Amino acid sequence: MLLLITPCLTLAQKKELSQARSYIKSKKNYDKAEQLMTKLLEDSDLRQDKRIYQVWLEAVKGQYDQANERLYLNQRQDTAAFFNLTKRMFTIAEALDSVDCRPNAKGKVKIEYRQKNAAMLNAYRPNLFNAGTFHIRKAEWQKGFEYMDAYIDCASQPLFAQYQYGENDMRMADAAYWATYCAYRTGDAERTLKHATLALRDTLHTDFTLQFICEANLRKGDSLAYENTLLEGFRHNPQYAYFFPRLIELYNGKGRHSEALALADSALAVCDSCVLFLFAKSSTLLLTGEWQKSLEYSQRIIMLNDSMPETYLNAGTACVNIAESTDGSHNRQQARSYFQRARTYIEYYRQLMPTEKDKWAPLLYRIYLNLNLGRQFDEIDRLLRAN
Repeated sequence: MLLLITPCLTLAQKKELSQARSYIKSKKNYDKAEQLMTKLLEDSDLRQDKRIYQVWLEAVKGQYDQANERLYLNQRQDTAAFFNLTKRMFTIAEALDSVDCRPNAKGKVKIEYRQKNAAMLNAYRPNLFNAGTFHIRKAEWQKGFEYMDAYIDCASQPLFAQYQYGENDMRMADAAYWATYCAYRTGDAERTLKHATLALRDTLHTDFTLQFICEANLRKGDSLAYENTLLEGFRHNPQYAYFFPRLIELYNGKGRHSEALALADSALAVCDSCVLFLFAKSSTLLLTGEWQKSLEYSQRIIMLNDSMPETYLNAGTACVNIAESTDGSHNRQQARSYFQRARTYIEYYRQLMPTEKDKWAPLLYRIYLNLNLGRQFDEIDRLLRAN
Protein backbone atom coordinates (compact mmCIF):
# COMPACT_ATOMS: atom_id res chain seq x y z
CA MET A 1 0.00 0.00 0.00
CA LEU A 2 2.84 2.37 0.85
CA LEU A 3 4.39 1.72 -2.54
CA LEU A 4 1.10 2.65 -4.19
CA ILE A 5 0.37 5.77 -2.09
CA THR A 6 3.83 7.39 -2.37
CA PRO A 7 3.78 7.72 -6.19
CA CYS A 8 0.28 9.23 -5.93
CA LEU A 9 1.53 11.86 -3.51
CA THR A 10 4.48 12.61 -5.75
CA LEU A 11 2.29 12.95 -8.81
CA ALA A 12 -0.15 15.23 -6.98
CA GLN A 13 2.71 17.33 -5.70
CA LYS A 14 4.21 17.69 -9.18
CA LYS A 15 0.82 18.62 -10.61
CA GLU A 16 0.21 21.35 -8.03
CA LEU A 17 3.74 22.74 -8.46
CA SER A 18 3.39 22.73 -12.23
CA GLN A 19 0.04 24.51 -12.09
CA ALA A 20 1.38 27.13 -9.67
CA ARG A 21 4.40 27.78 -11.87
CA SER A 22 2.10 28.22 -14.86
CA TYR A 23 0.12 30.84 -12.96
CA ILE A 24 3.31 32.68 -12.03
CA LYS A 25 4.74 32.50 -15.55
CA SER A 26 1.54 33.96 -16.98
CA LYS A 27 1.70 36.77 -14.37
CA LYS A 28 -1.89 36.03 -13.47
CA ASN A 29 -3.62 34.29 -10.61
CA TYR A 30 -0.72 34.72 -8.19
CA ASP A 31 -3.19 34.27 -5.36
CA LYS A 32 -4.27 30.88 -6.73
CA ALA A 33 -0.64 29.83 -6.97
CA GLU A 34 -0.19 30.74 -3.32
CA GLN A 35 -3.28 28.76 -2.33
CA LEU A 36 -1.95 25.67 -4.10
CA MET A 37 1.33 25.88 -2.18
CA THR A 38 -0.21 26.50 1.23
CA LYS A 39 -2.51 23.55 0.61
CA LEU A 40 0.49 21.34 -0.14
CA LEU A 41 2.16 22.44 3.08
CA GLU A 42 -0.81 21.21 5.07
CA ASP A 43 0.71 17.78 4.51
CA SER A 44 3.49 17.41 7.10
CA ASP A 45 5.35 15.03 4.76
CA LEU A 46 5.86 17.88 2.29
CA ARG A 47 7.07 20.57 4.71
CA GLN A 48 10.71 19.81 3.97
CA ASP A 49 10.31 20.34 0.22
CA LYS A 50 12.20 23.53 -0.64
CA ARG A 51 10.54 23.84 -4.03
CA ILE A 52 7.12 24.42 -2.46
CA TYR A 53 8.38 27.30 -0.33
CA GLN A 54 10.21 28.87 -3.26
CA VAL A 55 7.15 28.76 -5.50
CA TRP A 56 5.06 30.13 -2.64
CA LEU A 57 7.53 33.00 -2.25
CA GLU A 58 7.40 33.73 -5.99
CA ALA A 59 3.59 33.76 -5.87
CA VAL A 60 3.53 36.31 -3.05
CA LYS A 61 6.25 38.37 -4.75
CA GLY A 62 4.07 38.50 -7.84
CA GLN A 63 1.19 39.88 -5.75
CA TYR A 64 3.60 42.36 -4.16
CA ASP A 65 4.84 43.58 -7.56
CA GLN A 66 1.28 44.09 -8.77
CA ALA A 67 0.33 46.01 -5.63
CA ASN A 68 3.48 48.10 -5.89
CA GLU A 69 2.66 48.99 -9.48
CA ARG A 70 -0.86 50.08 -8.51
CA LEU A 71 0.57 52.35 -5.83
CA TYR A 72 3.08 53.79 -8.30
CA LEU A 73 0.31 54.51 -10.80
CA ASN A 74 -1.90 56.02 -8.07
CA GLN A 75 -4.46 53.31 -8.64
CA ARG A 76 -6.64 51.89 -5.87
CA GLN A 77 -4.55 49.78 -3.52
CA ASP A 78 -4.90 49.04 0.18
CA THR A 79 -1.61 50.23 1.70
CA ALA A 80 -1.92 47.95 4.72
CA ALA A 81 -2.45 44.95 2.42
CA PHE A 82 0.62 45.96 0.41
CA PHE A 83 2.75 46.03 3.55
CA ASN A 84 1.29 42.70 4.62
CA LEU A 85 2.57 41.18 1.38
CA THR A 86 6.03 42.51 2.24
CA LYS A 87 5.99 40.86 5.65
CA ARG A 88 4.71 37.58 4.22
CA MET A 89 7.63 37.42 1.78
CA PHE A 90 10.05 37.67 4.69
CA THR A 91 8.19 35.05 6.70
CA ILE A 92 8.17 32.60 3.77
CA ALA A 93 11.81 33.22 2.83
CA GLU A 94 12.98 32.69 6.40
CA ALA A 95 10.98 29.46 6.63
CA LEU A 96 12.49 28.33 3.30
CA ASP A 97 15.98 29.18 4.50
CA SER A 98 15.56 27.05 7.61
CA VAL A 99 14.68 24.10 5.36
CA ASP A 100 17.32 25.01 2.78
CA CYS A 101 20.20 24.79 5.25
CA ARG A 102 19.32 21.36 6.63
CA PRO A 103 21.60 18.42 5.81
CA ASN A 104 20.40 16.05 3.11
CA ALA A 105 20.22 12.27 3.44
CA LYS A 106 24.00 12.10 3.08
CA GLY A 107 24.55 14.65 5.83
CA LYS A 108 25.61 17.40 3.44
CA VAL A 109 24.22 20.95 3.38
CA LYS A 110 23.54 22.43 -0.02
CA ILE A 111 22.02 25.89 0.28
CA GLU A 112 20.30 26.73 -3.00
CA TYR A 113 18.12 29.78 -2.45
CA ARG A 114 19.70 31.91 0.29
CA GLN A 115 21.85 34.26 -1.77
CA LYS A 116 19.15 34.99 -4.36
CA ASN A 117 16.34 35.51 -1.87
CA ALA A 118 18.47 37.54 0.54
CA ALA A 119 19.47 39.93 -2.24
CA MET A 120 15.85 40.35 -3.30
CA LEU A 121 14.49 40.92 0.22
CA ASN A 122 17.34 43.19 1.26
CA ALA A 123 15.97 45.70 -1.25
CA TYR A 124 12.46 45.34 0.18
CA ARG A 125 13.45 45.41 3.85
CA PRO A 126 12.98 49.22 4.27
CA ASN A 127 9.29 48.63 3.63
CA LEU A 128 9.06 46.73 6.92
CA PHE A 129 10.19 49.90 8.69
CA ASN A 130 7.86 52.02 6.56
CA ALA A 131 4.98 49.67 7.38
CA GLY A 132 5.73 50.06 11.08
CA THR A 133 5.61 53.85 10.90
CA PHE A 134 2.43 53.64 8.78
CA HIS A 135 0.62 51.70 11.49
CA ILE A 136 2.08 53.82 14.30
CA ARG A 137 0.65 56.95 12.69
CA LYS A 138 -2.72 55.19 12.75
CA ALA A 139 -2.22 54.26 16.44
CA GLU A 140 -2.28 50.56 15.49
CA TRP A 141 0.30 49.63 18.09
CA GLN A 142 0.11 45.85 17.72
CA LYS A 143 0.79 45.97 13.99
CA GLY A 144 3.38 48.68 14.47
CA PHE A 145 5.27 46.41 16.83
CA GLU A 146 5.04 43.41 14.51
CA TYR A 147 6.61 45.25 11.58
CA MET A 148 9.37 46.87 13.62
CA ASP A 149 10.04 43.51 15.25
CA ALA A 150 10.29 41.85 11.84
CA TYR A 151 12.67 44.59 10.66
CA ILE A 152 14.94 44.05 13.66
CA ASP A 153 14.66 40.26 13.50
CA CYS A 154 16.35 40.21 10.10
CA ALA A 155 19.64 40.93 11.88
CA SER A 156 19.47 37.55 13.64
CA GLN A 157 18.36 35.54 10.60
CA PRO A 158 21.05 33.41 8.88
CA LEU A 159 19.33 34.35 5.63
CA PHE A 160 20.71 37.90 5.95
CA ALA A 161 23.98 37.18 7.72
CA GLN A 162 26.06 38.63 4.89
CA TYR A 163 24.49 42.08 5.40
CA GLN A 164 25.41 42.35 9.10
CA TYR A 165 22.46 44.57 9.88
CA GLY A 166 23.37 44.75 13.55
CA GLU A 167 26.60 46.57 12.71
CA ASN A 168 25.73 48.32 9.45
CA ASP A 169 22.09 49.37 9.69
CA MET A 170 21.86 52.82 11.31
CA ARG A 171 18.08 52.53 11.70
CA MET A 172 18.15 49.52 13.99
CA ALA A 173 18.07 51.54 17.22
CA ASP A 174 15.30 53.73 15.80
CA ALA A 175 13.24 50.66 14.92
CA ALA A 176 13.90 49.24 18.39
CA TYR A 177 12.65 52.42 20.03
CA TRP A 178 9.41 52.33 18.04
CA ALA A 179 8.94 48.63 18.75
CA THR A 180 9.41 49.36 22.46
CA TYR A 181 6.99 52.27 22.29
CA CYS A 182 4.32 50.21 20.51
CA ALA A 183 4.63 47.38 23.02
CA TYR A 184 4.40 49.87 25.87
CA ARG A 185 1.20 51.30 24.39
CA THR A 186 -0.34 47.81 24.22
CA GLY A 187 0.61 47.16 27.86
CA ASP A 188 2.73 44.13 26.95
CA ALA A 189 5.62 44.09 29.42
CA GLU A 190 7.57 41.26 27.78
CA ARG A 191 7.47 42.86 24.35
CA THR A 192 8.33 46.26 25.84
CA LEU A 193 11.55 44.77 27.16
CA LYS A 194 12.31 42.66 24.06
CA HIS A 195 14.23 45.36 22.16
CA ALA A 196 14.72 47.86 24.99
CA THR A 197 18.49 47.38 25.24
CA LEU A 198 18.88 48.11 21.54
CA ALA A 199 16.43 51.01 21.82
CA LEU A 200 18.70 52.69 24.39
CA ARG A 201 21.20 53.23 21.56
CA ASP A 202 18.71 55.72 20.14
CA THR A 203 20.00 58.65 22.21
CA LEU A 204 17.21 60.93 21.01
CA HIS A 205 14.66 58.90 22.99
CA THR A 206 16.68 57.60 25.95
CA ASP A 207 14.44 59.20 28.58
CA PHE A 208 11.30 57.74 27.06
CA THR A 209 12.85 54.30 26.62
CA LEU A 210 13.95 54.18 30.26
CA GLN A 211 10.44 55.23 31.29
CA PHE A 212 8.92 52.41 29.23
CA ILE A 213 11.35 49.94 30.81
CA CYS A 214 10.33 51.16 34.26
CA GLU A 215 6.65 50.68 33.46
CA ALA A 216 7.29 47.20 32.06
CA ASN A 217 9.20 46.16 35.18
CA LEU A 218 6.40 47.54 37.31
CA ARG A 219 3.82 45.49 35.38
CA LYS A 220 5.97 42.39 35.81
CA GLY A 221 6.27 43.04 39.55
CA ASP A 222 10.05 43.23 39.34
CA SER A 223 10.54 45.88 42.01
CA LEU A 224 14.35 45.70 41.99
CA ALA A 225 14.58 46.24 38.22
CA TYR A 226 12.02 49.03 38.52
CA GLU A 227 14.06 50.82 41.18
CA ASN A 228 17.35 50.33 39.35
CA THR A 229 15.93 51.70 36.12
CA LEU A 230 14.43 54.69 37.91
CA LEU A 231 17.87 55.41 39.33
CA GLU A 232 19.48 54.95 35.90
CA GLY A 233 16.94 57.35 34.43
CA PHE A 234 17.53 59.93 37.15
CA ARG A 235 21.28 59.77 36.63
CA HIS A 236 20.82 60.15 32.90
CA ASN A 237 18.50 63.14 33.22
CA PRO A 238 17.72 64.37 36.76
CA GLN A 239 15.21 66.92 35.47
CA TYR A 240 13.10 64.51 33.43
CA ALA A 241 9.70 64.56 35.12
CA TYR A 242 9.21 60.80 35.45
CA PHE A 243 12.14 59.37 37.42
CA PHE A 244 12.81 61.66 40.38
CA PRO A 245 9.34 61.87 41.97
CA ARG A 246 8.79 58.12 41.71
CA LEU A 247 12.18 57.36 43.19
CA ILE A 248 11.56 59.75 46.08
CA GLU A 249 8.14 58.18 46.65
CA LEU A 250 9.67 54.70 46.58
CA TYR A 251 12.40 55.57 49.11
CA ASN A 252 10.06 57.37 51.50
CA GLY A 253 7.39 54.68 51.12
CA LYS A 254 9.90 52.11 52.34
CA GLY A 255 11.21 54.34 55.14
CA ARG A 256 14.52 54.87 53.36
CA HIS A 257 14.55 58.56 54.17
CA SER A 258 18.32 58.97 54.16
CA GLU A 259 18.43 57.77 50.55
CA ALA A 260 15.57 60.11 49.68
CA LEU A 261 17.45 63.05 51.20
CA ALA A 262 20.64 62.09 49.37
CA LEU A 263 18.70 61.87 46.12
CA ALA A 264 17.14 65.28 46.71
CA ASP A 265 20.58 66.74 47.42
CA SER A 266 21.91 65.26 44.18
CA ALA A 267 19.01 66.80 42.29
CA LEU A 268 19.46 70.19 43.96
CA ALA A 269 23.13 70.12 42.97
CA VAL A 270 21.91 70.10 39.38
CA CYS A 271 19.22 72.76 39.89
CA ASP A 272 18.96 74.46 43.27
CA SER A 273 15.89 76.46 42.26
CA CYS A 274 13.79 73.58 40.97
CA VAL A 275 10.62 73.52 43.06
CA LEU A 276 10.12 69.79 42.51
CA PHE A 277 13.48 69.03 44.12
CA LEU A 278 12.92 71.56 46.92
CA PHE A 279 9.49 70.12 47.64
CA ALA A 280 10.89 66.58 47.81
CA LYS A 281 13.50 67.79 50.31
CA SER A 282 10.84 69.61 52.35
CA SER A 283 8.53 66.57 52.42
CA THR A 284 11.29 64.14 53.37
CA LEU A 285 12.54 66.41 56.16
CA LEU A 286 8.98 66.56 57.44
CA LEU A 287 8.88 62.76 57.58
CA THR A 288 12.19 62.60 59.49
CA GLY A 289 11.08 65.11 62.14
CA GLU A 290 13.35 67.92 60.96
CA TRP A 291 10.45 70.34 60.96
CA GLN A 292 12.41 73.59 61.11
CA LYS A 293 14.47 72.65 58.05
CA SER A 294 11.34 71.44 56.28
CA LEU A 295 9.72 74.82 56.95
CA GLU A 296 12.74 76.64 55.55
CA TYR A 297 12.58 74.68 52.30
CA SER A 298 8.83 75.32 52.03
CA GLN A 299 9.44 79.04 52.43
CA ARG A 300 12.03 78.90 49.63
CA ILE A 301 9.51 77.25 47.37
CA ILE A 302 6.84 79.87 48.13
CA MET A 303 9.30 82.60 47.20
CA LEU A 304 9.94 80.88 43.86
CA ASN A 305 6.40 79.70 43.16
CA ASP A 306 3.51 80.70 45.39
CA SER A 307 0.92 78.62 43.53
CA MET A 308 1.83 75.12 44.78
CA PRO A 309 -0.87 74.11 47.29
CA GLU A 310 1.02 71.21 48.88
CA THR A 311 3.85 73.56 49.86
CA TYR A 312 1.47 75.39 52.19
CA LEU A 313 0.36 72.07 53.67
CA ASN A 314 3.99 71.14 54.36
CA ALA A 315 4.73 74.53 55.88
CA GLY A 316 1.63 74.46 58.06
CA THR A 317 2.27 70.90 59.23
CA ALA A 318 5.85 71.79 60.13
CA CYS A 319 4.66 74.81 62.16
CA VAL A 320 2.08 72.72 64.05
CA ASN A 321 4.68 70.08 64.88
CA ILE A 322 7.18 72.70 66.06
CA ALA A 323 4.51 74.39 68.20
CA GLU A 324 3.39 71.14 69.82
CA SER A 325 6.95 70.11 70.57
CA THR A 326 7.66 73.36 72.45
CA ASP A 327 7.70 72.68 76.21
CA GLY A 328 7.55 74.97 79.24
CA SER A 329 5.59 78.08 80.12
CA HIS A 330 8.40 80.36 78.93
CA ASN A 331 8.01 78.90 75.43
CA ARG A 332 4.24 79.32 75.37
CA GLN A 333 4.45 82.53 73.36
CA GLN A 334 6.78 80.89 70.85
CA ALA A 335 4.38 77.97 70.46
CA ARG A 336 1.48 80.37 69.92
CA SER A 337 3.49 82.17 67.28
CA TYR A 338 4.02 78.93 65.35
CA PHE A 339 0.32 78.03 65.63
CA GLN A 340 -0.55 81.43 64.19
CA ARG A 341 1.85 80.88 61.30
CA ALA A 342 0.39 77.43 60.80
CA ARG A 343 -3.11 78.94 60.67
CA THR A 344 -2.08 81.26 57.83
CA TYR A 345 -0.61 78.39 55.80
CA ILE A 346 -3.39 75.84 56.37
CA GLU A 347 -6.27 78.28 55.89
CA TYR A 348 -4.73 79.27 52.57
CA TYR A 349 -4.28 75.61 51.68
CA ARG A 350 -7.96 75.06 52.49
CA GLN A 351 -8.85 77.95 50.19
CA LEU A 352 -6.77 76.43 47.37
CA MET A 353 -7.87 72.83 47.95
CA PRO A 354 -11.36 72.88 49.50
CA THR A 355 -12.04 69.22 48.66
CA GLU A 356 -8.95 67.97 50.56
CA LYS A 357 -10.77 68.06 53.88
CA ASP A 358 -8.99 65.00 55.22
CA LYS A 359 -5.71 66.93 55.02
CA TRP A 360 -6.58 70.37 56.31
CA ALA A 361 -9.41 69.68 58.78
CA PRO A 362 -7.38 67.75 61.42
CA LEU A 363 -4.65 70.40 61.32
CA LEU A 364 -7.09 73.27 61.70
CA TYR A 365 -8.72 71.42 64.60
CA ARG A 366 -5.38 71.40 66.46
CA ILE A 367 -4.60 75.00 65.48
CA TYR A 368 -7.94 76.45 66.54
CA LEU A 369 -7.93 74.45 69.77
CA ASN A 370 -4.53 75.79 70.79
CA LEU A 371 -5.37 79.37 69.75
CA ASN A 372 -8.70 79.25 71.62
CA LEU A 373 -10.67 80.20 68.51
CA GLY A 374 -14.08 78.92 69.60
CA ARG A 375 -16.19 79.72 66.55
CA GLN A 376 -13.63 78.36 64.09
CA PHE A 377 -13.01 75.31 66.26
CA ASP A 378 -16.73 74.48 66.41
CA GLU A 379 -16.97 74.61 62.63
CA ILE A 380 -14.09 72.19 62.16
CA ASP A 381 -15.37 69.97 64.94
CA ARG A 382 -18.71 69.65 63.13
CA LEU A 383 -16.93 68.88 59.85
CA LEU A 384 -14.90 66.12 61.42
CA ARG A 385 -17.88 64.62 63.20
CA ALA A 386 -19.84 64.60 59.96
CA ASN A 387 -17.40 62.11 58.40
